[in-house]
Amino acid sequence: MTADTVTGTGLAGLVGGDVARLELAPTGPLRVGVIAAPAPSTLFVTFDGETGLYRGVTVDLAVALAALLDVPPEIVNFPNSGACTQALELGAIDVSFMPVDDERRKRVAFGPAYYILESTYLVTVASGITTLAEVDREAVRVVGIANTTTIRSATRTLTKTVPMPKESIAEAVDLFLTGQADALALSRDAFQALLSQMPAARILDGGFQSTGIAIAVGLRKPAALSFVSTFMDEAKTSGLVRRALNAAGFA
Repeated sequence: MTADTVTGTGLAGLVGGDVARLELAPTGPLRVGVIAAPAPSTLFVTFDGETGLYRGVTVDLAVALAALLDVPPEIVNFPNSGACTQALELGAIDVSFMPVDDERRKRVAFGPAYYILESTYLVTVASGITTLAEVDREAVRVVGIANTTTIRSATRTLTKTVPMPKESIAEAVDLFLTGQADALALSRDAFQALLSQMPAARILDGGFQSTGIAIAVGLRKPAALSFVSTFMDEAKTSGLVRRALNAAGFA
């Protein structure tokens, strides 16, 4: 996505001002936190080893936001959204996109959501699990991603087993693929891309969490929050978000 693409959406009419630019890009570039995974989702990006570039919905949105600010984007990868939240809270990055929950609201400021995700389980066929209720058994080994809204929600809703936290999506997927876990807790859209790698697995109907993926900035940055909120509202109405989702394979 180029600056010309942004201009073509009508987003060029959004004017930020010096205060918003200073709050959003205090070091020069717009430092954007992303989460890389083995397969893309509406949140996760992938890394192209040949080009050295990250690709995905949040990268496209970040590039458009940086173009609007007239600063270069700097993509910073994190193993999970918890690590990304901490970096944003500490000012190591300037903006990110992440699922919203009450714990995160204490640490970062959220603008509008661009997608509503549902968290559920991917289970092995060998486990015999066919429903959400059957995941909640003492013998079931559940794996999730550390410090995320999904594993926090899974922990609250499971009463007879406790999810095993892993630092990265790749680690959790590997545990599931090697038979060391019976159920993997992630968002339903993430499983759509991962399922081709897991022929002996099924996605359970229903979910245990529904929340929005929203743009986020540091606390006490009112000009930055106002700017990115207007940006996201315009990005949705102009079709920019829809094009980014389509490009990532989420029609």
